[in-house]
Amino acid sequence: MKVRDKLRAVLGTMVLLALHSQVAAAEPVEVGVRRMEIPSPERGRALDVVVWYPADSGGSPVMLGDTPFFEGTPAQRNAPIAEGHFPLVLLSHGAGLAGQAEAMSWIAAPLAQRGFIVAAPTHPGNGGPKRSAAETMKLWLRPSDISHTLDAMERIEPFAQHLAPNQVGVLGLSMGGSTALAIAGARFEPRLLASYCDEPAHNPSLCGWVHQSGIDLHAMDMRAAGRDYRDRRIGFAMAIDPAPADIFDKASLPTVAIPVYLVNLGHAAEIPATAQASTIAGSIPKVGYAVIEDASHFSMFGACKPGAAQAAEEQDIEEPICSDGTGRSRRAIHAQLVDMVEAAFRRGLGVKAR
Repeated sequence: MKVRDKLRAVLGTMVLLALHSQVAAAEPVEVGVRRMEIPSPERGRALDVVVWYPADSGGSPVMLGDTPFFEGTPAQRNAPIAEGHFPLVLLSHGAGLAGQAEAMSWIAAPLAQRGFIVAAPTHPGNGGPKRSAAETMKLWLRPSDISHTLDAMERIEPFAQHLAPNQVGVLGLSMGGSTALAIAGARFEPRLLASYCDEPAHNPSLCGWVHQSGIDLHAMDMRAAGRDYRDRRIGFAMAIDPAPADIFDKASLPTVAIPVYLVNLGHAAEIPATAQASTIAGSIPKVGYAVIEDASHFSMFGACKPGAAQAAEEQDIEEPICSDGTGRSRRAIHAQLVDMVEAAFRRGLGVKAR
């Protein structure tokens, strides 16, 4: 074969491969979802874990995160997992109306569609009908929930054989953001946690509920709060509006060895002081920090259904759960957050684009 013919053959093969890659990239990826229960010695009860994953066709349609206020996200229950190895995102939710794993479907399902396995435990007592102020304020139990979830993912099929080696990260939103930082190596300061609600205005919604529930944080046994809950299997952490961000032992922040990406939602003057990540960013060695100014803390909730804001007011929910920044819809903000999370995890864990 002449050199020119060889070149044509090679170029032809490259074109075919490129076309194949474009077709493969264009093929829709199904989102599978499964539930599992895992033990938690610290909690003395089982944890409910939801796992979203890239899937092949099959399973049964299900809508996750659908509530009277928020729209759900579709997935295929018990669909077969797709071929390949995928990075793992351990996801920690917030408290209150977003206090269950399913509430994070709006961000978990798109990540699964983009080639990540996402596993989220529901932190007991943080939301739903059995919501408890006392359990919610035991912030030190949350990192253990995440570590136990990772234990299960490394052991339980079909997920164990599909995990990409050494590509595990943690993503936390709101109170889940402080969980992500704790599992990265930041330690809670028991004294700061005990005094967190001394001034209810510090966090009116959370602390108002704590006081109404008759909880005295100073009387709570916090001997375990200041321990190091770092999980060295985790190679990257991302926290969006971490709250509370102001109860960490400042001396522990420089010991965080993995890359961390912090995001705040809203203009600087509007971000609650307790969620202001910029105050801790300078103390973490490998840190990135970004702000989405035309968003709000409530942008981390699902997309609101028509009439949800009025329904919330009628139910005496004082927080503006359907309010975002100015000029963009919540869906648009969600799309930006998903893009940011995907890019951050690919960069932080060294994951190649699909």
